[in-house]
This record gives sequence, structure tokens and C-alpha cells, in this order.
Amino acid sequence: MTESTSANAPATDAERRVGLIVVSHSRALALAAVTLAGEMLHGRPLTIEVAAGLDDTTFGTDAVSIMQAIERADSPAGVVVLMDLGSAVLSAELALDLLQDSSIRDRVTLSPAPLVEGLIVAAVAAAGGASREEVAAEARNAVMGKAAHLSTPEPGVAPEPEDQAQAAIVGVFPVANPHGLHARPAARLVSEVRALDASVQLRNLTTGAGPVPAASLSRVATLTALHGHEVEVRATGPQAQEAVEHVLALAKRRFDEPPEQVSAPPAPPRPTPSRSGPLAASPGIAVGPVRRLAAEPVDPALHPAGEPAQEWRRVLASVAAVRREIEHVRVLTERELGPDQASIFDAHLSLLTDTELLGDVKARIRPGTGAVAAWAGSLAEVERQWAELPDPYLRERAADVRAVGEQVLQALTGQPARRMTGEGVLVASDLTPAETAGLDLALVTGVVLAQGSPTSHAAILARARDIPVVVAAGPEVLGIPEGRTILLDGATGALHLDPAPELIEEYQRRAAEAAEQRVRQVALADHPAVSRDGTRILVAANLGSVSDARAALAAGADGAGLVRTEFLFLDRTAAPDINEQQDQYDSIAEAMEGRRITLRTLDVGGDKPLPYLPMPPEANPFLGQRGIRLSLRNRDLLRDQMAAICHTARHSPTSIMLPMVSTPDELIEARQVLVEAAGSSGLPAGLHIGTMIEVPSAALKIEALLPYVDFVSIGTNDLTQYTLAAERGNGAVAALSDALDPGVLRLIDHVCRAASGRVDVAVCGEAASDELAIPILVGLGVRELSVSPPAVARVKAAIRQLDVEHCASLAGQALTLPGATDVRKLVLATMAETQGDAESGTRTGSGVATG
Repeated sequence: MTESTSANAPATDAERRVGLIVVSHSRALALAAVTLAGEMLHGRPLTIEVAAGLDDTTFGTDAVSIMQAIERADSPAGVVVLMDLGSAVLSAELALDLLQDSSIRDRVTLSPAPLVEGLIVAAVAAAGGASREEVAAEARNAVMGKAAHLSTPEPGVAPEPEDQAQAAIVGVFPVANPHGLHARPAARLVSEVRALDASVQLRNLTTGAGPVPAASLSRVATLTALHGHEVEVRATGPQAQEAVEHVLALAKRRFDEPPEQVSAPPAPPRPTPSRSGPLAASPGIAVGPVRRLAAEPVDPALHPAGEPAQEWRRVLASVAAVRREIEHVRVLTERELGPDQASIFDAHLSLLTDTELLGDVKARIRPGTGAVAAWAGSLAEVERQWAELPDPYLRERAADVRAVGEQVLQALTGQPARRMTGEGVLVASDLTPAETAGLDLALVTGVVLAQGSPTSHAAILARARDIPVVVAAGPEVLGIPEGRTILLDGATGALHLDPAPELIEEYQRRAAEAAEQRVRQVALADHPAVSRDGTRILVAANLGSVSDARAALAAGADGAGLVRTEFLFLDRTAAPDINEQQDQYDSIAEAMEGRRITLRTLDVGGDKPLPYLPMPPEANPFLGQRGIRLSLRNRDLLRDQMAAICHTARHSPTSIMLPMVSTPDELIEARQVLVEAAGSSGLPAGLHIGTMIEVPSAALKIEALLPYVDFVSIGTNDLTQYTLAAERGNGAVAALSDALDPGVLRLIDHVCRAASGRVDVAVCGEAASDELAIPILVGLGVRELSVSPPAVARVKAAIRQLDVEHCASLAGQALTLPGATDVRKLVLATMAETQGDAESGTRTGSGVATG
């Protein structure tokens, strides 16, 4: 984390004053030290930057953050960097290597001074106009007065020379972990040692292996310290005693390895032909050989080497980027699955800060050998060492090295993360949104995920691309050998391994019928969706780009019910300006050829952060600063976006929609920003203002929100997860996350009743395209459904089979049921009854039938 803790001085002052950087493992310590130093300045301006902690609560230092702090504090007078513990020095040295501008590097001094005392005297000296050399010297001498006061030698006794070798502190511990010092316990050992100001060596007394530096995960693994082996710990330095005692205590606790990992691992479950656990996530039938995702091999010869210093900086930048990515995933994993599961990433993070490993990579970079070849060669050597370990369990941990190595190579080369191994059904643990979006439709016939939920981002993207998907299938599917035939039904969640020929034939018949039905639906997609009793239901599309808008128009959408404007703000280092936003919004409006578009303001937060919109880490980003909450804290960004939307609204039917609203005050404040953004021209005449209903409190007090809006759109994905306390991307609670739960339906019912006759109610969540949910939503009073472009024709066809009066009766029954499963059974039974009546030429029942 970096932070400028005082306002910069005027240009002339800044040029003659040395800037200071505070590098500390603890952000709280750094900020306290800066506050203390500030008391000594008496208002004199001075630039002090803080680069401390990995976040507000996590100890550590980050070379990229230090580099950025140096760039901000740089001036012709130079910069002095003060650091706390040993690994902070390493991070500061790496930061210097990362600097693109060598002239800045020449103006930086790394000071070995004690942090607190050094910062105070350095700040006073710098504020007084001292040179960089003078500031650094003052910092180094900061403790002389205290040392002289406390260390007066006895008469006749000469003071001990400062460079006299310190005696080593030695301890021995037995390895209690059943699988020895494998990746997880070794990573814990390494991370704890790095936080201490001591040099620690380990030696396997049982085998004689070592000594190796305890701060290097790649070297600790080569000890092959198995269960029962005795390991010697030898430490020197200011905190040597603490280091040895800490390591021995860790060893006694088995390095805090989770109990399920400490015990012997169970035998992997055998895959079964079908199971009741899988959940339907994206309709469609797929049959084919099991395929996996694998990273494409990187050929270093295809990546020529540049100047060695530049290649080394490329390595450091890529390592830092991967480290931040893994840290983000670790935070999310800990929140969703717990600390034990999140600890699997600790070994990866330790490898990325392994000084032995990075030193080897740097040594390999020379004229003719660039970053890609050096990284690949070094990681291949470490992986080879791990793969040759005698213990089978430890040998398997070579996969950790391979995973980290591939991630960094991808960052270095820009290659996609993983590719399918061939045509067929992809079976994976889970997919990232990027991986789902990048699936080759020429290869993938369907997807089976061991984890995930029907409302995860991966499932949403798969539905948008018409890929059949089954999720939450359980870890046993990962054990199915590649090439085995698997059949899946994404509409029911059915899975069949090695299906009989007659079963394949039956499903292929169903698929053919579905394809014929699809042709009929598409032929009528441009026609309005009017129920049997004459009620018009708008079917709009959810969009995330101009190409989506073109696809929506071709699919017959009545408009754009949700434009996710995040596509403009993600994966970039600076926010788009007003002109860029105007161009994109105008292009979407033009692509929709006069149909109304609903532009949702920026909806990001801690779960999908922006690099140029810094925000503190949150234990639960889904309940933190996101949506309109975050936008109102960054009013300039919100005002620019609203100005761009007003521009589009002056010539095209446009609505603006505010996400994550939970109070009327947020609506009022947002409307004030909108008025400011509209300027002297005033609000466009055709601009509609609406809010999403995603928070239960907003649904319950909808009456207080209605005076400030022209429409409401219910985001069933978030409303469901907040109502049921079931995060939609967490496979462990996927079965709970169902928008047809009567608790969620009652909130929707309350919104529709309050809004009736006042404003229109839309649904833009995934429930809008669920054919079992559509009759319930229509029966409750929803009159617009916004779905992915490929679902438009199917949803319109479903609406044409409805009788709204009978849907209202069905919805009333659903509100009284105990759970979502009961609601789905009710709708299925009614559909079957109606279909049977239709086949016999009689129209009875609720009027619900398939299209």
C-alpha cells in the first residue's frame, strides 16, 4: 500500500527538498511513525510517501508499491528510503530495479537507519533543506545519542567492535507433519522467518542435507525433511533468539497445518455415472470425450531477449502482477471457503518472493537470454528438484512450482492462461470469467464444473454463449480420465458417464427437437412478446459492449435493459474520459436503432477493484464500498459518467440506472450529481432515472425510493445472495442461491405491489431467463425482463404461452411454499398439466406451457 501523507510543497520548495519513503511490514507502524515525524516539522512542507503492508491488516512489503512511492516522491533533490526489517531491504532493492527511468534510480539512497529514529531526524533535516547525503547521514546517526546514554562502558572495558561476529543461536525440532515439510508447512515457515531480522539456516540432521536458507521455499524443499526427521535451526542477527524460538514453536504446532491436511489423505473417490448433486446452469445437451484445460507450452525462442536490465525489470513486474493476483484470489478464497483452503496459495506467494529463486533468474539473464528463457529455465530446475524428491507426496508438490511458473510466463508473454486439450466436454474445478469468455466454441460442446453455482459469473457467460453447463458436480468428476465419454443436460443437471448408446440416442433426439424449437422461436423473435390474454411484456437484453448491442438487435430485443458500463473501466490504468464514454454510449444507442438503452453507472467494488480507484481491502467486499456507494465517494468519476450519459440521452432514448442503492439519501445525492453533470442545458427531456433493487432493505422500503425514480429494475442475482446469505459464486452454498426461494419472491412481490400504477418494474437478473421463474415473475407484476441476447427469442416464446391472470394465481401459491424446490415443482407440475391439456385440445390450468 502507498500513501502520500502530506501535501507536496510548491514547485520551488519541492525541487530543493529531499523526499522520504517509509517502507515497513506494518502499515499502522509506518503511519504512526510519519505522524510522529510530522510533529517535528512545525508545518514545514515535506513529501513523505508510505509503502507499507500488503493491506491494512496484512504484514509484508511490495516492490511495486515502493517503486510507485519513489516515482511520486522523486525530485531533483532525490529520495531517501527508510526500511524496517531485512526483507524490506530486498523489496526496496527490487523496487530500484523496477524503475524504468534510470535517472530516478541514481537519485535514490537506501538508508540502513532505524526506522522510527531515522525518519524523525531525516524529516527534520530534509525539511531544513539538507542534501540527500546529509539526510541519509543524519538518519544513520539517529541512535548515537541513545546508544551513548544507555551503553556507557565500565572503566577499563573497551566497547565491543560493531562488526564482531555474532554467536549463532541453535535449536533442533522433529518434523511432526505426516508428509514432512511439504509446500504448506514450508511456506508457513518461510513467511514467518522472513518477518524477522535474522539470518536463519536449516539442516536435516537425519539425512545430512543442507544447510539451506530458511527464507527460501525452493531450497527448504530440497531438505526432504520427512515425518520424524530432525531439523537443526541456526540463526544469527538481532532477532536470532526470537527466530529460533519461533520456529521451534511453529514446529511443535505442526506449522499450523489444517487437521485434515495433517492426517493421511483419503483415497480419491471413484467417479460414478450420475449423481444428484450437480446443478443445471446453462441449458443444452452435450455429449463427448472428457477434456481438460492446459497451458500451452511457451517457446523461449519465440521471445527474443532485450537489454538485460530491461529483461530483469520485466521479470520483476510480471512477478509482482502475479503476486497481486494470487493475493486477491487468496482473500476471496479465505472469505468464501475459510483460511484452511486459502492457505494453498501461501506456497505460491512464497515462491514469488523467494530470493534464491529470483537470484537464479537474474543470473540467467544475459545478452541473448531474456526474461522468458531465464524464468522458464530456473523454474524448470526447481520443479525438477522437487519432482526428484523421494517422498511421493512431496514430489506431487512440484505442481505448485509449475502453476506459479505458468502464471508468470503468461504475464511475461501475454499468452492466454489455459486452452482445451481437444474437442469435447470440458471438465474443470472452476472457470474464471476470462477463461469462460475465451472458450473456443469450435472445441467445447459442454462444460462440467466441480464447483461453482448457476449464478456465478462463469455460468452467466456460458449461458450468454449458449454453452451447456452443469455446476457443483463435486470433486469426483476431476478424477474422470480424459477421453472417457460424458453426457450432460444443462437444463436438468443430469450427468452420465460412459452412457449407453440408447441413452445417447434419446438425448440426441431431445437435442434435435430443441434445435427445431429454437428455429421456430428465432423466426418470431422480432415480434412483441404478448401473453395469451393480451399483456405485453418487454424483453430487453443485458449488454456489456457495442458488439453485444448488435447481437441484441439481431436477436429481436426490445431494448437494452442493462448496459454494464464496467466494460469501459476494467483492465486499464486510468479511467476513460468523457469523450471516450460518449463515443461508446452513442455507439450502443446507434446499434440499438432507436430502442431505449438503460446505462447502469459504474458497478465495481472490492470484489472487482480498479487499479486507478484505490480502496482499502475489505473482509467482505460484497457488503462494502461498491456500486453507488463507491461512486458517491468518487464524485468526479461519477459526474463524468453522468455527463456522458446525458450527452447520449439528448439524441437517443436513454435511461440511467443506479446500482446497489439502499437508502433514499443515496438517490437524492446521486440526482444532485446528475444535475451538476447535465450543466446549464438541464436534464435531457427523455432521460429516465431508475434504481436497481438488489439490497433487501431497498425492497422492503421501496415506498421511500419511488418518489425519486421513473422505474426500478430488480437484480435477482444480488438480491438472492443477500437475502439468503449465500454467495452466488460459492459452490458450497450453490443450492441455496435460488431466486425462486419464497423469501426472495416475497421481496419482489412487495416491490411490484408498491410500484403498481406508479413506475414500471423490470428484472435484469438471471431469473429473467429462467423458464420456471418467468411465469412467477409475470404473475407478481414484472413487465420487463432483461436477458442475454441469445435468450431473447426463447423468453419471448415462453411469454406467448402465458395467461397473466393464471400466472398471478400461481405466484400467489408460490409465496406460501417453504422453499425454492417446492416452487419449481409447482411450476413444473403446472406446465406438465397445461401441456397435457394442450395436446388434448383443452385449455385449462394456469396457462403456463413451454414455447
